[in-house]
Amino acid sequence: MILGLTVFALFVLAALWLVLQPLRAGAPADPDAPERERLTAEQGRLYGELANLTDEARRPDLERRAALTLRSLDALPPAPPSRERSGRTRTLALTGLTVAALVTVAGAVTLVPRWQLASLGAGEAQDVRDVLALPGLRKRAEASGHKAAYLAWGRAAFDSARYAQAVLAYGNALRLDPRQPEALRRLGILLLTRPDQQGQNAQDPTPEEAQQAFRLIQAAAQLAPQEPESQLLLGFALARFGQDADALTALERYRTLDPKGRDADELITAIRARQNEDDPGLKVYAANCASCHGPNGQGGLGPNLRVSTLSREALRSVTVNGKGAMPAYPNLKPEELNALLDVLERWQREGQ
Repeated sequence: MILGLTVFALFVLAALWLVLQPLRAGAPADPDAPERERLTAEQGRLYGELANLTDEARRPDLERRAALTLRSLDALPPAPPSRERSGRTRTLALTGLTVAALVTVAGAVTLVPRWQLASLGAGEAQDVRDVLALPGLRKRAEASGHKAAYLAWGRAAFDSARYAQAVLAYGNALRLDPRQPEALRRLGILLLTRPDQQGQNAQDPTPEEAQQAFRLIQAAAQLAPQEPESQLLLGFALARFGQDADALTALERYRTLDPKGRDADELITAIRARQNEDDPGLKVYAANCASCHGPNGQGGLGPNLRVSTLSREALRSVTVNGKGAMPAYPNLKPEELNALLDVLERWQREGQ
């Protein structure tokens, strides 16, 4: 940003110099020539300081002085050009005005959008920057043929919801190197879900296409199991194929890898609701135990139930009578208690 402002200021100085040069080069008899030259030099010095300013506290004073200098220059009567130099004067003046116009256009298309971006949120501003960068990233990738360039193009396209370009970019990246987790999982989820790309919903993939897309996502999770997005997209894919238990495991792992991530919240809630409807034991657990032992029995305020070594009878006793900080649940119906114990024993067998 500082470099851009410096370049902009230098262009402004060049334009002003070209515009004012004809006035400085007026007839020698101009009585205001010394004062004009002094003010012009002062103006150039002040603009130079503003262009290279490091202490922002000085900016108001410098801008005030520059405005006063410019006002004093404007108050001087125009210098009469000599006949011999009139042609050169007109040429220089036109050149100066042309440069000034170009500077104005450059400022409008570069600095003004940056000021507008400042009013957006961080995510929105990044989306705008990604969209603006897409043509250049695509050109660079197609010209160089490097996988890093294709990945950069694909990432910007994916993050700004330009999914058709993302598919093309990531597909080319995988042709160069098929072991790229980001390209594998993102291309896989795009082929699996086929999001709205042109204002119209695309047809669902065939079963064969869906399986191929799922294999891409699985491969990415195997190559990069510690990357949160690998687990997130794997969870989405597993849920799409009805593998709720495995999907929940992947999504919970995503939450562990990225505690601030919220992209899986709605799907996790939906999966738990389905599980609670299908499994009476999970329904009892969600109503009575999940707040302390975690939604999947992996611990929270209470201990991890999946690593418990208690027998079924010991689990029954602790549940009904309580123990330590564990409250008692004596009012559970026999069928509810047995369904809950079935869940706890299943989790003991599965482990973490």
